[in-house]
Amino acid sequence: MFIPLSDTNPLRHLPFQYVTVGLIALNAAVYVLFLSDLVFPSMEATVYGFGMIPAVVNDYAELEPGAFAAPDLMTLVTYQFLHGGWMHLISNMLFLWVFGDNVEDALGHIRFLGFYLACGVIGGLAHLLAAPDSQSPLIGASGAVAGVIGAYLVLHPRVRVWVLLLGRLPLRIPALYALGGWIGMQFASIAFALDDQVAWWAHIGGAAAGAILVVLLRRPGVPLFDRGLG
Repeated sequence: MFIPLSDTNPLRHLPFQYVTVGLIALNAAVYVLFLSDLVFPSMEATVYGFGMIPAVVNDYAELEPGAFAAPDLMTLVTYQFLHGGWMHLISNMLFLWVFGDNVEDALGHIRFLGFYLACGVIGGLAHLLAAPDSQSPLIGASGAVAGVIGAYLVLHPRVRVWVLLLGRLPLRIPALYALGGWIGMQFASIAFALDDQVAWWAHIGGAAAGAILVVLLRRPGVPLFDRGLG
């Protein structure tokens, strides 16, 4: 629907968003090493061993004997660092780059890291409940990044964001319209059964988790909904 480019929202508590940048670097490194076939030709084994497969987690199915894989519940974390292609990786990391710094600023480095992983886990659980017998691996940072989107929407709905609407039209609009529209699109995609290859419930679960957790974990005195913004 849109591509985020930048926001006009300086950091207020931190000198630099180290965790956000570190997560982007880690996701990129994992993709280059294990999923791009540039280093090791092991994409399928990595996806099935470390992606979250609902049927396996729910004991409806099993991986092949001897397969190198993370423990079933651990895949709720490991799936967050796997991506199915360059565009999948870049789109998730672009959202994290534009919106993650201000959420990290509101929470602090350590809390932000826990927040990010928790949103990914909750997004994975939402997908698990929605498709309990699916044998397709869930991969991607979308659930965790959706948590960042939900948190940003609660913190900064009035901040203006530069986006490319439909990938072409540059607009500078309030985050409420951009991110609220993104969340609405997730529900519409479920209602109209758009692209069943996308884990829409993971996005919704992650966004809901982010909106709730940021209220509980934010620094003392950090306002919600841009209260006090001139």
